[in-house]
Amino acid sequence: MDILIIEDDKEINNILSVYLNKHDYATVSSYDGVDGLNKIIKNEYSLILLDMMLPGFSGNELIGKIRSISDVPIIVISAVSALDERLYMMKNGADDYIIKPFELPDVLARIEAVLRRYNKNVIDKTDKETAKVLTYGNIKIDTSNNTISINGEELLLTSKELDILKLMMKYPMKIFSKANLYESIWNEEYFPEDKSLKVHMSNLRSKLKSKDDFDYIETIWGMGYRLRKLPENS
Repeated sequence: MDILIIEDDKEINNILSVYLNKHDYATVSSYDGVDGLNKIIKNEYSLILLDMMLPGFSGNELIGKIRSISDVPIIVISAVSALDERLYMMKNGADDYIIKPFELPDVLARIEAVLRRYNKNVIDKTDKETAKVLTYGNIKIDTSNNTISINGEELLLTSKELDILKLMMKYPMKIFSKANLYESIWNEEYFPEDKSLKVHMSNLRSKLKSKDDFDYIETIWGMGYRLRKLPENS
């Protein structure tokens, strides 16, 4: 899913968007509170970068409206540096607070830290609620003993390959960025030069393909990976 940037300064909005795109995060831009809220109502986002001084709704008003409908992570970006204001925003529903002027690497690091915490909480919650057997197409995973089969035939995967597949099967329509997948599975910060995820993903796709003609995992250019939509007759 995309990161929504709600910032009325078009130059700052564009700088953030370009920088995040270079680090494999897809972005959507909004320039006022009303449009930002409409986008949130109509779409799902992985995270929101939110300026405080906005036309339409203020950032403070927008946080309250967002929290009434969604638990999406929110990082406030504001020129207001007063401690009481920062604490108020955090208590009101923000997950982090960045003071302008900011350094882009700091923004990226905070985004990744917030997403790590959020994704871990989601995974922990889902693990408690998900049925013991995950099914997608001809794939079945028994999560009670971590066995996987395709068309009734057992398939041997490494622990990391299994973790990747389980996570994707829990959220079959979700597009996982490389950073999102890596940090969710390895519980470490993702660096683009690290090829571990690429190698594991390639091996996983090959193993799945060896048991079924269907190519279960697709690459979404510039965004990441997701499970391929199943054929209508499946």
